[in-house]
This record gives sequence, C-alpha cells and structure tokens, in this order.
Amino acid sequence: MLNYNQALKETKTYSGLEMSETKPVMKLILRGKTREFLSAVGKSLNLLLPTEPNTSTTSQDLTALWLSPDEWMIYSNDLNSTDSNTYEIEEKLTQNISKSNFGAVVDVTDQFVMINLKGPKIYDLFQTGSPFDFKQFKNKKGSVTQTILAKIDVIVNNKNNENVNLFVRRSFSEHLFSWMNDSASRL
Repeated sequence: MLNYNQALKETKTYSGLEMSETKPVMKLILRGKTREFLSAVGKSLNLLLPTEPNTSTTSQDLTALWLSPDEWMIYSNDLNSTDSNTYEIEEKLTQNISKSNFGAVVDVTDQFVMINLKGPKIYDLFQTGSPFDFKQFKNKKGSVTQTILAKIDVIVNNKNNENVNLFVRRSFSEHLFSWMNDSASRL
C-alpha cells in the first residue's frame, strides 16, 4: 500500500541526470475566472497568477502554474522545512475565494507527487517517452506544460534549463519513476 505521507526516498543519478522525489509539499488547485477571483488570490498569496498560457509565476514561498484559462496549481517552494504542509494558505484562500463564491480551492497535496530532475539530459529523457516537442520549452524559464510521459499524464515546470519539477498522480508515480530509471540508464 502506498504511504501518502512519505516520498519514495529515492534519488537516482546517471551521467548528466539526477532524479529525486521531493518530500510532500503543499499543492493546491485554484479554479476561477473573474477579476474578483484574481484579485482575491493576489491579495491572499502576495502572488499574481499567470494569465499567459503555459507559464508560471514564482515568489519566495510559492509557485503558481497556469494549467488552463481558469485553473492554476499553487505549490510550496519550501522543500526543506518540516512544516511546509501547513494549511494556513489553504484556509486563507478558502475564506477569501470559496466562501465569497469567487472560485474553488482544492488541496491536492496527497494526490500529486513532485519529482525533481536536474542535469543536461532531462529533455533527452523526456523525448524518449513523450510526443511533446521540448525544443522551445526547455529554453523558456518558468514554462509549464501538461503532456504524456510513458503514457502517463504529467505536468512539467521548467525552473531553468537544467532543473525541472514534474508532477504526476501518486497512483502512477512508482511506475513513472521506474520507467525514468530504466530510460535514463540508456541515455
């Protein structure tokens, strides 16, 4: 049975590629369309949501990923703190957005696993299992895409040219990590 509170605790390193699952960090999905929604989120998080497709915005504490015209994923940048899963942000957003009927806030912390990939061979690995063309994507810091990797739905966030966060549903995470290990060993 999967343990929802602990990561795989596995770090794999191959020539030019390091893969590791990060410990669980807060992840929220926000849905809304109105100007009031965007304003309430900005005031609550001190972070503007990206409105341009396939982009992200980052503050010291949080990163917001554009997923669709009315959907964003917010995740914590604090990967080392033991209390990065506090629910203060969720409570503040629920109070300012959901209870005001501006939009919806859903906690997906336990639903998505975040895998961090570092090194110059990240996109070589992605090209072996994804139909998405990463040529332009890899040169745009902060870019975001939802695609298929090894027949599994993933969200990819380009933190910079050699540092990527990959989000996958927990039920597929072990299979994807295993596929990435196998494929990376052949790069």
